[in-house]
Amino acid sequence: MSFWSAMVAIAAIIAFANIRMNRDKYRGSGGYDGTNADAAYTASLERELAELRQRLEVLERIATDDGETRRLSREIEQLREK
Repeated sequence: MSFWSAMVAIAAIIAFANIRMNRDKYRGSGGYDGTNADAAYTASLERELAELRQRLEVLERIATDDGETRRLSREIEQLREK
């Protein structure tokens, strides 16, 4: 093995070691499993999105229902007068 072949082999080993250390460092020491954690995170985001959509529907119903809006305005005014 020539000197330059040895240098290339050493550089490859060092690069491989750096890649492994960085991957392990960013994964964390808590036994991170990307697929399970991503699925759980996605499920929690989907639940939160569903809750937000329900809230938005209620707000839209309050804002667009004329009778309800008038009644709500009257109640607010009555509370202000007290």
